[in-house]
Amino acid sequence: MNRNIYITATLVFLGMYLNAQELLSPDKAVQLTLEHNYGIQIANNNVEVAENNTSVLNSGYLPTLTGNAGATYNLDNTEAEFSNGNSTVLNGAESSRYNATINLNYTLFDGLGRLYNYRRLKEQYQLSELEARETIENTMLQLFSVYYSVAQLEENTNAIKETFQISKDRLTRSEYQFEYGQNTKLDVLNAEVDINNDSISIVNTQQQLINAKRDLNVIMGNKVAGDFNVDTNISFLFDLNKDELWTKTKANNVSLLQADRNINISTLDVKSNRSQYLPTVGLTGSYGWNRNNNNAASFVAVSTNTGLSAGVSLTWNLFDGGTTITRVKNAKITLETQQLQREQILIDLERNFNNAWDDYQNKVLIYQLQEENIKTAENNFNRTQEKFKIGQVNSIEFRQAQLNLLNAELSRNQAKYNAKLAELVVLQLSGDLLNVKF
Repeated sequence: MNRNIYITATLVFLGMYLNAQELLSPDKAVQLTLEHNYGIQIANNNVEVAENNTSVLNSGYLPTLTGNAGATYNLDNTEAEFSNGNSTVLNGAESSRYNATINLNYTLFDGLGRLYNYRRLKEQYQLSELEARETIENTMLQLFSVYYSVAQLEENTNAIKETFQISKDRLTRSEYQFEYGQNTKLDVLNAEVDINNDSISIVNTQQQLINAKRDLNVIMGNKVAGDFNVDTNISFLFDLNKDELWTKTKANNVSLLQADRNINISTLDVKSNRSQYLPTVGLTGSYGWNRNNNNAASFVAVSTNTGLSAGVSLTWNLFDGGTTITRVKNAKITLETQQLQREQILIDLERNFNNAWDDYQNKVLIYQLQEENIKTAENNFNRTQEKFKIGQVNSIEFRQAQLNLLNAELSRNQAKYNAKLAELVVLQLSGDLLNVKF
């Protein structure tokens, strides 16, 4: 008896503790995940890098400006003979030279290679945005898979606690009946076994609940400091239309959009490689300053020159051994591969969509049937309980009705959240997942 009292007090305390926790709504969970999930943050950083690459500073359209400067010092022993027959000998003659130059280089025309490369960077940026969106969608599915797992475990815990309370009342009733000689010690022992089993079920379910909450908190970046409860109320989008969703899927599915971006990138690669058949025209310019401090053997002691120069250059790779031809051929093959992959993605997507839609319809139907099953199980338990109180049903039959009701509740909870997750999968395929208010 003391052990049962201890178990009961412990479970009651845990129940009061869990019920006092903060409610973590789905919207709050989404907000925390978007702000603090590490996978999403990494994906956003990749988008930022791709955006930086699309800047004009990385386009090749701006000129390059370089500066050069130098100084030279000489200490020479010189013997000089002049044309008039005079000669001189200089030991330790000093001379120095100084120069500074600013050079400007600008490519006027490179066969449109810069244009195609710049457009490719734009496409790459859009592809990185789609990759980030895919990461967010997958993370949202992961989030709600764990979130609904927590919700299911919370409802399961409550259902098992109700079963435990019924078992506790039954034990009390059996003890009174035994004291007054209305039943045997066996009924009391059976009731004790059942209440202990219910206690073990609560302990196991609560541990699973604690673990699931930790998993959920990790997805949210561990930004929930204390314990929390989740919202167990969900609603279904029963107005979903299959044909409309399939149309959205073909237009907005992230995998198809990524395939389109890859095709555009491959097309630009073909054009960029073809641009190497054309010449490159460049503009050069420089401004320089030079100063020479000559030794005594020179006719000029000091000379200073400043000047501006400009020029135009043309470079045409008439034949590079066939490297450009090979690159163009390979780029075309890559483009064809990307187009074939898109067709394969579309075929797979149609199959996945139909499977997901049927799975969603089936799971919603199962959930509705489980709701009806709950009513039957409750009615059966209530009638069995009434008969048990007047002695028309034994403890074994009563326990079976009790377990039937509990199993019906657990099955209903699982069916409810399975149906909701199946709905989210359909929305993800159609590209509508991030547009839904959870």
